[in-house]
Amino acid sequence: MQTTSLRKGENTGLMTAPVVLAVSVQGLAADVSALMLGAEGRVRSDDDLVFYNHPAQDGVSIAGSTVTADLVRVPADVDRVVVVVSADPLQPRAVFTGAPFLSITQTGSPVRSFTAPDFTSGETVVVLAELYRRDDGWKIRAVGQGYASGLAGLATDYGVDVESEPAAIPAPLPAQGRRNSGSAGPAVDLSKVQRMAPALLAPARHASKALVDRDIANRRAAVYLILDHGYDMKELYESFAVQAFAERVLALSATLDDDGSVPVIFSSGRQPFLEEIRLDNYRGRIGQLHTQVDWRRGRVAESMRRAVQHYQESGAADPAFIVAQVGDEPWDKAEVRSLLQNTASLGVFWLFVGFGRGKLAFYKNLNASASATFTNVAFYDASKNPGSVPDERFYAGLVDAFATWLRH
Repeated sequence: MQTTSLRKGENTGLMTAPVVLAVSVQGLAADVSALMLGAEGRVRSDDDLVFYNHPAQDGVSIAGSTVTADLVRVPADVDRVVVVVSADPLQPRAVFTGAPFLSITQTGSPVRSFTAPDFTSGETVVVLAELYRRDDGWKIRAVGQGYASGLAGLATDYGVDVESEPAAIPAPLPAQGRRNSGSAGPAVDLSKVQRMAPALLAPARHASKALVDRDIANRRAAVYLILDHGYDMKELYESFAVQAFAERVLALSATLDDDGSVPVIFSSGRQPFLEEIRLDNYRGRIGQLHTQVDWRRGRVAESMRRAVQHYQESGAADPAFIVAQVGDEPWDKAEVRSLLQNTASLGVFWLFVGFGRGKLAFYKNLNASASATFTNVAFYDASKNPGSVPDERFYAGLVDAFATWLRH
């Protein structure tokens, strides 16, 4: 029988009938599991994690490395079924390198398959695919998104209460070199991250090291995050790439400001939507929030203006580090330039982080002209999927220009 191969991000329709999803991984002991999620991207209860110790729930079952989902029996309040493959936690230092393979079989339909991309950033768990409702039927999407948090970390992102062995709280990374004057203090203690969001401890330590290496480990800043919510970003929200990006920014914030929260502004339409992501609520938070925002090309300047307004109203004495994720060219370029000029004296630094499928020449060329240089602006190209960028390189790209600006 002919097999149809899916590429990462592609989807295809399914019959409302049992579907068999067989996973194979070469050279690594791995476990397969499934998560049943409601419309808000969260499990209804801990029973919605289907794995070797709980092999069946409401029409979804696990047998070895095979997931079977009887789509007729899946309850109406289950919106998605996520197929996950994770490195065996009893296998020391086991990470994914080769690509997991997924075979999708339904009686009366051609066999479909998906081979995830190879991984290079120490990923220990991969969201391989998701079954999701569309109109009155079901579809499957090839995801292939890797994470370094293990199954326990990923499960908690979806609201599963996973018990784990308490880990020793590491000592804060020591500051090296000279200490800067001004808005300064001792290096931020990461024990709060360990206590409230242990899955973010590893990226927070990488972020802390990036600050140490640039001699700004003792500096403070209020971190903001602006997210593009144009329609071209939809796939990146649905594949959890934006959630993963926001988590890494939150980990950076934990090293610059110990309040454990980042204001998040969704750029969509004329009225930006502002909420926050915190160490105590970050799991699945972007998925919960972005469903309240329309898909449309937003006014970037309006989102920037909202961030500055929030910063000024907060009364913060420390500078603002505003990370603005952009997926395409802005249509309000003149307003963006004007805002950059007007905020140069306000203690605001702008980092435009490009990822997505659109053109980003405007942001790349902001400082190309010597006569129009913005001292408080930088651009970082994080590739089409920043999740594939190793933590060390990712945080270097995030803080390099900010560190230079802060020291001057």
